[in-house]
Amino acid sequence: MSETKKRPQTKNKGRTQKPQNNTKKVKVSPFKRAYKPTVSANTKSKPRQKKAALKPPVRVAFLGGLNEIGKNLTVFECQNDIVIVDCGMAFPDGDMLGVDLVIPDYSYLEQNRDKIRGVVITHGHEDHIGGIPYLLAKVNVPIYGTPLTVGLIENKLREHSLSAPPKLIKKNAGDRFSLGCFDVELIHVNHSIPDAVAVALHTPAGNLIHTGDFKVDYTPIEGRMTDLNRFAALGDEGVLALFAESTNAERPGYTPTEQKVTDSFDKLFSTARRKRIIIATFASNISRIQQIINCAVKYGRKVAFSGRSMINYMSVAQELGYVKVPDNLIIDIDQLKDFPPEKIVLATTGSQGEPMSALSRMAYSDHRKVSVGAGDFIIISANPIPGNERTVGNVVDELLKRGCEVVYESMYEVHVSGHACQEELKLLHSLVKPQYFVPVHGEQKMLQKHRSLAMSLGMDAKNIYIGDIGKCIEISENGIKEVEPVPAGKVFVDGLGVGDVGSIVLRDRKHLGQDGLIIIVASLDVYDGHVISGPDIVSRGFVYVRESGDLMDDIRTTALEILEDCSHRNIHEWGVIKNKVKDDVAKLIVKQTGRSPMILPILMEV
Repeated sequence: MSETKKRPQTKNKGRTQKPQNNTKKVKVSPFKRAYKPTVSANTKSKPRQKKAALKPPVRVAFLGGLNEIGKNLTVFECQNDIVIVDCGMAFPDGDMLGVDLVIPDYSYLEQNRDKIRGVVITHGHEDHIGGIPYLLAKVNVPIYGTPLTVGLIENKLREHSLSAPPKLIKKNAGDRFSLGCFDVELIHVNHSIPDAVAVALHTPAGNLIHTGDFKVDYTPIEGRMTDLNRFAALGDEGVLALFAESTNAERPGYTPTEQKVTDSFDKLFSTARRKRIIIATFASNISRIQQIINCAVKYGRKVAFSGRSMINYMSVAQELGYVKVPDNLIIDIDQLKDFPPEKIVLATTGSQGEPMSALSRMAYSDHRKVSVGAGDFIIISANPIPGNERTVGNVVDELLKRGCEVVYESMYEVHVSGHACQEELKLLHSLVKPQYFVPVHGEQKMLQKHRSLAMSLGMDAKNIYIGDIGKCIEISENGIKEVEPVPAGKVFVDGLGVGDVGSIVLRDRKHLGQDGLIIIVASLDVYDGHVISGPDIVSRGFVYVRESGDLMDDIRTTALEILEDCSHRNIHEWGVIKNKVKDDVAKLIVKQTGRSPMILPILMEV
């Protein structure tokens, strides 16, 4: 055994003993030396960056509510889901002759109907719910709102014949519910109508907040004050983007509390004494109606309502318990004659001077059941909407001519706004602390002022976006950017027609309204085109025919010469003949009168 050769050291033995000086060191690859089971700080950051980059962005399209008052509709899209916030309408301006109301263009929503998970309504004003019947006629999607809001929508939908029954789902402030990848939360806010909410959208990209219309009233007539605690909690969690209304962004300070109106009403009721009190306000201002009722009870007066929308709003609010009315207080408008004037309060529509409203008809002696005069004390409890100042002034003038005593907002505090002023907006921004900000609900000057307010609080200008109708943005933690716009615009509702009145029709209506119409009627021989009878000239809104015989003769002579010339030159195309008649007659009229009426040739073959 002693002569047996010693075995070389095994690998195992080499691992347990220190190598001798003459042992060859084994080279270890740099990868194996660097690798450790624990992850370094550098390797930790890479997966996080990759995960953040994979978060899906949120797309936001604006179909209404920007650079205008009303027609509010905002579309939020994430992954393959769409949630719509509000669906309102706007009243026509002075150039929209004959138009009843204006709604958004729903083309984009029709194209993406399969992605829409629901419409969330912030409150029951017309500029937020007025477009719903027209949307449901095209796309039957579920509508979510608080009980009063849903009740008002139900009442509105009774006037429209929908092909499918609407899906109306009631939710309360504080509720959370899922719509696709959106986790929707409703937050209580103060406004000039009860049951108003802001909307928080919890999305894979981050938290978004849309305020709807709101103000901060520490002593509201109805319910509790705006839930500032919840806004602050969301701010602590982190808010990716804030969409806040801008209606009163130009007004400094705070919006006065509704209690000021109560105090003013109390003084005015005591002043009216033996007069009948008529109060014009927004039909949707249910809190204001409650104030009127409270004062009527205090001073022993009965309350009647005038105006279709006023009656509709009151019936819904009373049915759902949002207005507290003592028994035997409300009387029908037909019972006014059964009570002395000092025992009556009449709440009516028409605070904006609308031509067909109840107050306007009273002012112009066109109301079938109410005549006004020296024994009436009239309170207009509303601010004129921009553009309505003149019509409101005209109604006030007519009432004063009839001997009425008229009180309006600029004289006493008989109205306060339902929208946040600058200090309230600053408070909201400070609580929410958004990464990005998009001012909404307002004209350009309001949006720009709201932008300035946000910058005064330290927000970087590059993190603020001012949009327009049809614009579409993409928001993520990496930034906010504008992407391809979507179809958008104004759709006019005229009678039963929706969208059949466009810019060309409005241009013709304006033309007719400004310069009138000339109709040229002639009968032409079917074979050679010469004039058999006529041309006869009919004027409407241009000149008084009996006093303008020479001009009518000149028009008739000019038209006859053109028709005969076309016959001699063998021109038989109706379009060519009519254009020649219009061109030459127009030149004659401009030369003699300086006017440009619409000229309509009517040619018949005999």
